[in-house]
Amino acid sequence: MIVGLLAIVALLVIRFSSAPEVPRLPEAVVLPDDAKAKAVTFGTGWYAVVTDQDEILVFDAGSGEITQRVKIAP
Repeated sequence: MIVGLLAIVALLVIRFSSAPEVPRLPEAVVLPDDAKAKAVTFGTGWYAVVTDQDEILVFDAGSGEITQRVKIAP
């Protein structure tokens, strides 16, 4: 029982001692047409910005170029 408890504690220490992977923030995001950012989300190789102009802009994380524009219907 003691060995089992020690194994569980060791696994918890190993699991939680590594730092979680955090997305890299871009240096600057250039939004078109004087848009202002309302929200940002990250994915693998991309990030998206929701603007105050009811649009979602999806950027390539490497180049910073817009890859998709999605209009949000009211």
